[in-house]
Amino acid sequence: MTYRVLVVDDNAVIRLGLAGLLTTLGNVAEVLEAGNGHEAVMVAEREKPDLVLLDVRMPVCDGLTALPRLVPIAPVVMLTYSDEADIVSRALELGARGYLVHGQITEEHLAAALRACADGGTVLGPGVVELLLGAAAAGNGTAAPAPVTPADLRTPHGPADKLALLTSREADIMQAVATGRSNAEIAAGFFLSEKTVKNHINRIYDKLGYRTRAEAISDWLRA
Repeated sequence: MTYRVLVVDDNAVIRLGLAGLLTTLGNVAEVLEAGNGHEAVMVAEREKPDLVLLDVRMPVCDGLTALPRLVPIAPVVMLTYSDEADIVSRALELGARGYLVHGQITEEHLAAALRACADGGTVLGPGVVELLLGAAAAGNGTAAPAPVTPADLRTPHGPADKLALLTSREADIMQAVATGRSNAEIAAGFFLSEKTVKNHINRIYDKLGYRTRAEAISDWLRA
């Protein structure tokens, strides 16, 4: 399978470098470019790319502003220098399929992003999971726990008592999902069929109120 990738960054040198790197992967048929979020939406609507690599901080229209308009068109992976935990969480909540940070990724990470998005999965670059876990731990150290209600447990951003709603197998599978593994990788690790894994994940989403894989990962890591 070959892909058409839209690279969105206000720095023309970065766009050029990414275009050159993507073309070496062998399965990228075309690289499209945009210099800000507004341009990205116009190009995506017109060209219907298979994947969008989106920067966060850009003039005219930043990545987080454009993200909700891009997600219905194509899978979006944030590719940026911004490594703040709140930005990572917000991007995942808005529907990004992954988050990669410049200076911490290799050609293999870009190739993994393509494969993960094609498989309906999520890709988190080196240090991103640790960043979210660190932010969650810091928050847990200062915030008082809120009272737990059934409504809390059904929402994506309720407290950490969600484990009580899951079977041990479902909890194990959700933990595997949170590491960014695809359904195929999870199936191999648990000696299950991909269909069984998908059924487990659908039940988890129904129990915890998740709508997307990225939302599930972000919330699970915080919990």
